[in-house]
Amino acid sequence: MKKWKYLTMTAVMGSALMLGACGGDSSAQNGNNAETNSPASSGQEAEDKKLQGTVAGDGSSTIAPIIEAVVEEYAGAQPDVKVSVGVSGTGGGFEKFIAGETDFSNASRYIKDEEKAKLEEAGIAYTELALAYDGLSVVVNPENDWAKDLTVEQLKQIWTEDGKAKKWSDLDPSWPAEEIIFYSPGTDSGTYDYFDEVILDGADLVSSATLSEDDNMLVQGVAGDKNAIGFFGFAYYLENKDKLSIVKVNGVEPTHDTIKAGDYTPLSRPLFTYVKNDSIKNNEASYDFMKFTLENAGDMAEAVGYVRLPDEQYAEGLTTLEGLK
Repeated sequence: MKKWKYLTMTAVMGSALMLGACGGDSSAQNGNNAETNSPASSGQEAEDKKLQGTVAGDGSSTIAPIIEAVVEEYAGAQPDVKVSVGVSGTGGGFEKFIAGETDFSNASRYIKDEEKAKLEEAGIAYTELALAYDGLSVVVNPENDWAKDLTVEQLKQIWTEDGKAKKWSDLDPSWPAEEIIFYSPGTDSGTYDYFDEVILDGADLVSSATLSEDDNMLVQGVAGDKNAIGFFGFAYYLENKDKLSIVKVNGVEPTHDTIKAGDYTPLSRPLFTYVKNDSIKNNEASYDFMKFTLENAGDMAEAVGYVRLPDEQYAEGLTTLEGLK
């Protein structure tokens, strides 16, 4: 059994993942894996051709569990390629991508217009590839036996800044008249941006929220306070479900099936990586690593708790990638 099947997310959230041999405008439907059931194809090719080089990425903490698993496996296929992946959040990752510091940028949201403009100004052509689906999960402390099912409007009510302290009794007079303690991904996070878009509709997030780019800190915060509420990627809930309680949204609980079927709305979302076209064309190691990523992304996503794309989407992504060479 491949070692990535034993990975846990607690090891993921270092400031950077330095894994590898040395020791170390398209849509969401563009990513892809006709070869999903043969994840070792790049490894088999590597038996005939060992590569050397470096590949650098950064971005979403939500995607980090998938990418760490990919990097861990790739180290066995290409032991002389050094892959480094930082976890600066989606926004922070794009900043490094725009600055020309990385070959790919992981994102838990679509690229923004202003980011597109900066990349164009910097002369960096890029391609979007989808990797998996996630269900952004709202969680509370296990001792919270009242907030089991919230509507989108209720989430908007408590998470929107209005100059007042929020109490659980504001949502239902029968609930405790206790102040709600909020934990949220940081402003560089694509998860923050996605929640802002689909729940807050662009309004300001409650100012009392504790913000962190490290999802494990959010887990610890909610797990440690009876009146806490937070949100992050589905895989982090699964990894810590013994410490947290999941909240249904509009009557639907995020599960593998409800995310895959599109029933968990509006908090289901695609996860992406954005690749620099020149890196794919001119850096053989970069092309090979990204090919390996697409060939294995579905299996890796399922292993760490996310939802794979249809195989034809991975196949389309591989075709797109090949066209960049």
